[in-house]
Amino acid sequence: MAGLPAMAQDRVPSHCIALAAAPGLEVIHKASFGAPLAQDRVRIRYVDHATFVLETPGGLVAATDYTGYLGAVDVVPDVVTMNNAHSTHWTSRPDPRIPHVLKGWGEGLEPAVHELDLGEMLVRNVSTDTRGPFGEGARSYGNSIFVFEVAGLCIGHLGHLHHEPDAAQYAALGRMDVLMVPVDGGYTMDIATMMNVVRRLRSSVVIPMHWFSGSSLEVFLTTMGAEFEVVRLEQPDIELSLADLPRRPTILVLDPQPLP
Repeated sequence: MAGLPAMAQDRVPSHCIALAAAPGLEVIHKASFGAPLAQDRVRIRYVDHATFVLETPGGLVAATDYTGYLGAVDVVPDVVTMNNAHSTHWTSRPDPRIPHVLKGWGEGLEPAVHELDLGEMLVRNVSTDTRGPFGEGARSYGNSIFVFEVAGLCIGHLGHLHHEPDAAQYAALGRMDVLMVPVDGGYTMDIATMMNVVRRLRSSVVIPMHWFSGSSLEVFLTTMGAEFEVVRLEQPDIELSLADLPRRPTILVLDPQPLP
Protein backbone atom coordinates (compact mmCIF):
# COMPACT_ATOMS: atom_id res chain seq x y z
CA MET A 1 0.00 0.00 0.00
CA ALA A 2 1.34 3.39 -0.89
CA GLY A 3 2.31 5.68 1.94
CA LEU A 4 0.57 8.92 2.80
CA PRO A 5 2.28 12.05 1.43
CA ALA A 6 3.65 14.65 3.78
CA MET A 7 1.30 17.55 4.37
CA ALA A 8 2.20 20.90 2.89
CA GLN A 9 3.41 23.44 5.44
CA ASP A 10 0.92 26.05 4.23
CA ARG A 11 -2.05 23.70 4.36
CA VAL A 12 -5.42 25.23 5.20
CA PRO A 13 -6.30 24.33 8.81
CA SER A 14 -8.84 21.54 9.04
CA HIS A 15 -11.57 21.58 11.64
CA CYS A 16 -12.32 17.91 10.92
CA ILE A 17 -8.98 16.59 12.17
CA ALA A 18 -9.82 17.21 15.79
CA LEU A 19 -11.08 15.39 18.86
CA ALA A 20 -14.31 17.35 19.19
CA ALA A 21 -17.49 15.33 18.76
CA ALA A 22 -20.56 16.79 17.12
CA PRO A 23 -23.63 17.32 19.30
CA GLY A 24 -26.83 15.97 17.83
CA LEU A 25 -30.55 16.54 17.91
CA GLU A 26 -32.93 13.97 16.52
CA VAL A 27 -33.93 16.00 13.46
CA ILE A 28 -32.98 15.52 9.81
CA HIS A 29 -34.44 17.95 7.30
CA LYS A 30 -35.47 17.15 3.75
CA ALA A 31 -35.18 19.76 1.01
CA SER A 32 -35.05 20.22 -2.77
CA PHE A 33 -32.07 21.29 -4.86
CA GLY A 34 -31.90 25.03 -5.44
CA ALA A 35 -34.04 26.11 -2.49
CA PRO A 36 -32.57 28.71 -0.09
CA LEU A 37 -30.37 27.34 2.69
CA ALA A 38 -29.87 28.60 6.24
CA GLN A 39 -26.30 29.58 7.11
CA ASP A 40 -25.59 26.43 9.11
CA ARG A 41 -26.95 23.93 6.60
CA VAL A 42 -25.74 21.90 3.63
CA ARG A 43 -27.83 20.20 0.96
CA ILE A 44 -26.76 16.89 -0.56
CA ARG A 45 -28.34 15.38 -3.65
CA TYR A 46 -27.65 11.88 -4.90
CA VAL A 47 -27.46 12.21 -8.70
CA ASP A 48 -26.31 8.77 -9.85
CA HIS A 49 -23.90 5.92 -9.04
CA ALA A 50 -21.15 7.77 -7.10
CA THR A 51 -22.09 11.33 -8.06
CA PHE A 52 -23.48 13.69 -5.44
CA VAL A 53 -24.07 17.43 -5.60
CA LEU A 54 -23.42 19.52 -2.49
CA GLU A 55 -24.89 23.00 -2.03
CA THR A 56 -23.74 25.57 0.53
CA PRO A 57 -25.70 28.46 2.04
CA GLY A 58 -23.60 30.94 0.04
CA GLY A 59 -24.38 29.23 -3.25
CA LEU A 60 -21.29 27.12 -3.82
CA VAL A 61 -21.88 23.85 -5.68
CA ALA A 62 -19.58 20.83 -5.57
CA ALA A 63 -20.00 17.55 -7.47
CA THR A 64 -18.32 14.25 -6.56
CA ASP A 65 -17.02 11.62 -9.00
CA TYR A 66 -18.12 13.91 -11.81
CA THR A 67 -18.81 12.21 -15.16
CA GLY A 68 -19.80 15.31 -17.13
CA TYR A 69 -23.55 14.93 -16.57
CA LEU A 70 -25.59 16.12 -13.61
CA GLY A 71 -29.00 16.40 -15.22
CA ALA A 72 -31.11 18.45 -17.62
CA VAL A 73 -30.52 21.75 -15.84
CA ASP A 74 -27.39 23.71 -16.80
CA VAL A 75 -25.52 23.72 -13.49
CA VAL A 76 -21.84 24.72 -13.46
CA PRO A 77 -20.28 23.50 -10.21
CA ASP A 78 -17.61 25.57 -8.50
CA VAL A 79 -15.57 22.41 -7.94
CA VAL A 80 -15.77 18.81 -9.12
CA THR A 81 -13.83 15.79 -7.93
CA MET A 82 -13.08 12.71 -10.04
CA ASN A 83 -11.66 9.21 -9.64
CA ASN A 84 -10.69 7.29 -12.75
CA ALA A 85 -11.07 3.67 -11.68
CA HIS A 86 -13.97 3.46 -14.15
CA SER A 87 -15.60 5.81 -16.66
CA THR A 88 -18.56 6.16 -14.30
CA HIS A 89 -16.35 8.18 -11.93
CA TRP A 90 -14.71 10.75 -14.20
CA THR A 91 -14.69 12.43 -17.60
CA SER A 92 -11.81 13.37 -19.86
CA ARG A 93 -13.82 16.39 -21.02
CA PRO A 94 -15.11 18.29 -18.00
CA ASP A 95 -17.13 21.42 -18.70
CA PRO A 96 -14.49 24.14 -19.32
CA ARG A 97 -16.59 26.59 -17.30
CA ILE A 98 -15.87 24.67 -14.08
CA PRO A 99 -13.23 26.66 -12.14
CA HIS A 100 -11.78 23.75 -10.16
CA VAL A 101 -11.45 20.16 -11.46
CA LEU A 102 -9.73 17.95 -8.88
CA LYS A 103 -8.39 14.62 -10.09
CA GLY A 104 -8.23 11.95 -7.42
CA TRP A 105 -5.38 9.97 -8.95
CA GLY A 106 -1.69 10.73 -8.88
CA GLU A 107 0.61 11.24 -11.83
CA GLY A 108 3.42 8.69 -12.03
CA LEU A 109 4.67 7.83 -8.55
CA GLU A 110 3.23 10.93 -6.93
CA PRO A 111 -0.16 11.16 -5.20
CA ALA A 112 -2.74 13.81 -5.91
CA VAL A 113 -2.68 16.45 -3.17
CA HIS A 114 -5.55 18.92 -2.93
CA GLU A 115 -6.18 21.64 -0.36
CA LEU A 116 -8.72 23.93 -2.04
CA ASP A 117 -10.00 26.78 0.10
CA LEU A 118 -13.15 28.33 -1.38
CA GLY A 119 -13.83 30.44 1.69
CA GLU A 120 -17.10 28.80 2.59
CA MET A 121 -15.83 25.33 1.78
CA LEU A 122 -12.52 23.50 2.14
CA VAL A 123 -11.98 20.53 -0.20
CA ARG A 124 -9.10 18.16 0.55
CA ASN A 125 -8.16 14.58 -0.26
CA VAL A 126 -6.52 11.50 1.16
CA SER A 127 -4.94 9.27 -1.50
CA THR A 128 -5.47 5.50 -1.56
CA ASP A 129 -4.35 2.72 -3.90
CA THR A 130 -6.48 0.92 -6.48
CA ARG A 131 -6.37 -2.48 -8.15
CA GLY A 132 -6.18 -3.08 -11.87
CA PRO A 133 -9.44 -3.21 -13.87
CA PHE A 134 -9.67 -7.00 -13.45
CA GLY A 135 -8.52 -7.13 -9.82
CA GLU A 136 -4.85 -7.64 -10.63
CA GLY A 137 -1.94 -5.85 -8.99
CA ALA A 138 -2.21 -2.43 -7.43
CA ARG A 139 -1.98 1.08 -8.69
CA SER A 140 -0.44 3.52 -6.24
CA TYR A 141 -2.53 6.60 -5.52
CA GLY A 142 -5.26 5.69 -8.00
CA ASN A 143 -8.15 6.89 -5.82
CA SER A 144 -8.84 9.73 -3.44
CA ILE A 145 -11.17 10.00 -0.51
CA PHE A 146 -12.39 13.58 -0.82
CA VAL A 147 -13.42 15.54 2.25
CA PHE A 148 -15.67 18.60 2.09
CA GLU A 149 -15.58 20.83 5.15
CA VAL A 150 -18.50 23.24 5.17
CA ALA A 151 -20.86 24.75 7.75
CA GLY A 152 -18.92 22.94 10.49
CA LEU A 153 -19.65 19.56 8.89
CA CYS A 154 -17.03 17.09 7.70
CA ILE A 155 -18.40 15.27 4.66
CA GLY A 156 -16.40 12.38 3.20
CA HIS A 157 -16.77 10.61 -0.15
CA LEU A 158 -14.86 7.31 -0.30
CA GLY A 159 -14.69 7.29 -4.10
CA HIS A 160 -13.69 3.93 -5.61
CA LEU A 161 -12.02 2.68 -2.44
CA HIS A 162 -10.27 -0.68 -2.92
CA HIS A 163 -8.66 -1.25 0.49
CA GLU A 164 -9.20 -0.35 4.10
CA PRO A 165 -7.27 2.81 4.99
CA ASP A 166 -4.22 2.40 7.18
CA ALA A 167 -3.74 4.21 10.49
CA ALA A 168 -2.13 7.25 8.87
CA GLN A 169 -4.94 7.57 6.33
CA TYR A 170 -7.61 7.28 9.00
CA ALA A 171 -5.84 9.99 10.98
CA ALA A 172 -5.64 12.24 7.92
CA LEU A 173 -9.37 11.85 7.33
CA GLY A 174 -10.21 12.97 10.84
CA ARG A 175 -13.81 13.23 11.98
CA MET A 176 -16.39 12.27 9.37
CA ASP A 177 -19.89 13.50 10.20
CA VAL A 178 -21.35 12.41 6.86
CA LEU A 179 -19.93 9.56 4.76
CA MET A 180 -20.76 8.42 1.21
CA VAL A 181 -19.96 4.70 1.06
CA PRO A 182 -19.73 2.32 -1.95
CA VAL A 183 -21.67 -0.84 -1.14
CA ASP A 184 -21.39 -2.77 -4.42
CA GLY A 185 -19.83 -5.76 -2.67
CA GLY A 186 -16.87 -6.40 -4.94
CA TYR A 187 -16.07 -3.77 -7.55
CA THR A 188 -14.63 -1.68 -4.72
CA MET A 189 -14.41 -3.85 -1.58
CA ASP A 190 -16.38 -6.74 -0.17
CA ILE A 191 -19.22 -5.76 2.13
CA ALA A 192 -17.51 -7.05 5.30
CA THR A 193 -14.40 -4.91 4.76
CA MET A 194 -16.45 -1.86 3.81
CA MET A 195 -18.45 -2.29 7.00
CA ASN A 196 -15.18 -2.25 8.96
CA VAL A 197 -14.40 1.14 7.39
CA VAL A 198 -17.84 2.47 8.31
CA ARG A 199 -17.52 1.20 11.87
CA ARG A 200 -14.07 2.75 12.24
CA LEU A 201 -15.13 6.19 10.99
CA ARG A 202 -18.39 6.02 12.98
CA SER A 203 -20.06 8.83 11.08
CA SER A 204 -23.37 10.22 12.27
CA VAL A 205 -24.84 9.87 8.77
CA VAL A 206 -23.87 7.20 6.22
CA ILE A 207 -25.20 7.45 2.67
CA PRO A 208 -24.85 4.27 0.56
CA MET A 209 -23.77 4.70 -3.08
CA HIS A 210 -22.30 2.65 -5.93
CA TRP A 211 -24.92 -0.06 -5.75
CA PHE A 212 -26.34 -1.74 -8.83
CA SER A 213 -29.24 -4.20 -8.59
CA GLY A 214 -29.84 -3.30 -4.97
CA SER A 215 -29.01 -6.72 -3.54
CA SER A 216 -25.66 -5.57 -2.15
CA LEU A 217 -27.38 -2.52 -0.69
CA GLU A 218 -29.85 -4.76 1.13
CA VAL A 219 -27.01 -6.93 2.49
CA PHE A 220 -25.27 -3.81 3.79
CA LEU A 221 -28.46 -2.45 5.37
CA THR A 222 -29.38 -5.76 6.97
CA THR A 223 -25.91 -6.32 8.42
CA MET A 224 -25.50 -2.77 9.72
CA GLY A 225 -29.08 -2.46 10.95
CA ALA A 226 -28.21 -3.60 14.47
CA GLU A 227 -25.67 -0.77 14.85
CA PHE A 228 -27.23 1.98 12.74
CA GLU A 229 -30.69 3.36 12.33
CA VAL A 230 -31.81 2.79 8.72
CA VAL A 231 -33.95 5.47 7.09
CA ARG A 232 -35.23 5.16 3.52
CA LEU A 233 -36.12 8.67 2.39
CA GLU A 234 -37.47 7.78 -1.07
CA GLN A 235 -36.09 11.04 -2.47
CA PRO A 236 -32.72 12.24 -3.79
CA ASP A 237 -32.10 15.22 -1.48
CA ILE A 238 -31.23 15.70 2.17
CA GLU A 239 -30.48 18.86 4.13
CA LEU A 240 -28.17 18.59 7.16
CA SER A 241 -26.56 20.75 9.81
CA LEU A 242 -24.03 20.02 12.53
CA ALA A 243 -26.52 20.97 15.23
CA ASP A 244 -29.16 18.42 14.26
CA LEU A 245 -27.19 15.33 13.35
CA PRO A 246 -28.94 12.20 14.66
CA ARG A 247 -27.93 10.96 18.10
CA ARG A 248 -27.82 7.38 16.89
CA PRO A 249 -25.63 6.75 13.82
CA THR A 250 -27.97 6.59 10.85
CA ILE A 251 -27.83 5.12 7.35
CA LEU A 252 -29.81 7.36 5.00
CA VAL A 253 -30.85 5.70 1.75
CA LEU A 254 -31.32 8.28 -0.99
CA ASP A 255 -32.88 7.46 -4.36
CA PRO A 256 -30.55 8.66 -7.13
CA GLN A 257 -32.03 11.18 -9.53
CA PRO A 258 -30.37 13.66 -11.93
CA LEU A 259 -31.04 17.34 -11.49
CA PRO A 260 -34.29 18.28 -13.24
